[in-house]
Amino acid sequence: MNALNKLLTKNNENKFVCVGLDTDIKKIPRHLFHSENPVIEFNKKIIKATKENVAAYKINFAFYEKDGLKGIENLTKTISFIPEDILIIADAKRGDIGNTSKMYAQSVFDYFKCDAITLNPLMGKDSVEPFLEYHNKLNFILALTSNPGSADFEKLKLEDGEFVYQKIIDEVNKWNVHSNCGIVFGATNTAELGKNMERINSLPVLLPGIGAQGGSLEDVIKTFKKFKRRNFLINVSRGIIYKSEGVDFAEAAHIELNNLNNQIDIYLNDSPAD
Repeated sequence: MNALNKLLTKNNENKFVCVGLDTDIKKIPRHLFHSENPVIEFNKKIIKATKENVAAYKINFAFYEKDGLKGIENLTKTISFIPEDILIIADAKRGDIGNTSKMYAQSVFDYFKCDAITLNPLMGKDSVEPFLEYHNKLNFILALTSNPGSADFEKLKLEDGEFVYQKIIDEVNKWNVHSNCGIVFGATNTAELGKNMERINSLPVLLPGIGAQGGSLEDVIKTFKKFKRRNFLINVSRGIIYKSEGVDFAEAAHIELNNLNNQIDIYLNDSPAD
């Protein structure tokens, strides 16, 4: 099963939540420090508690790379816990000159065996092309991100009246000849999401920014419902994995994921489309 099929299969099962495994040693429950490897113990229990109802997992590489060799070992071990049929997204935001990108692509796709990656397209097509050569993977390319600084460049208006992020979406559609491209579109930008849904076309969309960053789950789901689109992922990290600081942290994550799934189901099936 290739990456796109993994995504679409989960979406067809009404699973749209991507759990972010951005595990911070400073935020995990204190009782886990008695275990041999607190990060691994935390991730293992979170995955076990959420794997039945999750659409994907997004692993922010920075949270592991900062610990050097030990962090890489934790990253590899965490990936091994995730069932084969669930999409694994490497949140690494790579994007460099061709030869360097080729090495990054081999690292993420060949060594770590991830299904997808986030990419920064600022340096142009040649900087992401090595990733596009993996036809069975998915490349989520940054278009309009959820952070306040997105206005610095992504929302710059060009001479023809369009914005930089719109040009990126247009280019990604051109690059998507093997159906292995998607975009990252911040859930804090729901007005722009609605205005650009036709431009986005059939590209899968990864949406960070729900919860702590202020994005509205209801607004995002209603937008996709209006345009009869279902190939998307709502990423939630802190709101799920740190739902409890106690011994019940995994159960709390399970309950919160189910709550989000139930909310999405209500918005998809009961809310008016307009």
